[in-house]
Amino acid sequence: MGAIAVCPGSFDPITYGHLDIIRRGAKVFDQIYVVVLNNSSKQPLFSVEERIELIKEVTKDIPNVKVDSFQGLLVDYAKNVNAHAIIRGLRAVSDFEYEMQITSMNRVLNDEIETFFIMTNNQYSFLSSSIVKEVAKYNGKVTELVPPCVEKALKAKFKE
Repeated sequence: MGAIAVCPGSFDPITYGHLDIIRRGAKVFDQIYVVVLNNSSKQPLFSVEERIELIKEVTKDIPNVKVDSFQGLLVDYAKNVNAHAIIRGLRAVSDFEYEMQITSMNRVLNDEIETFFIMTNNQYSFLSSSIVKEVAKYNGKVTELVPPCVEKALKAKFKE
């Protein structure tokens, strides 16, 4: 069995920042499960199924990436797929406090699963799905922020 990691997120939508973290994680781990979570505190633009399809499309050239979804505790999902690591991306110092709290709770729930933080590439340090949605909503240019299929999906959503 190789080193398996889980890379969770809402990915609403997936951005080049997310893809940067996934690609770099895929160089370190034998298998990465990119898992879409359904965050009940957020009102998503894309359904879980739509997000899964977009992620599959933009990661199809990364052979050791699998895409899935989950509800519930991340450590339970990780255990179910035999993962011993969670990959989290950090954009700025402001992300660290929140991520530290989540990591600490995950450690209480299952201390056999380690969390690895990957600093995003500087060119994506400002980037978030929320910003992308806001720009796309008003017909702003998102070409440098998301892959082409995601840009197309955003345009379609905001024409509805």
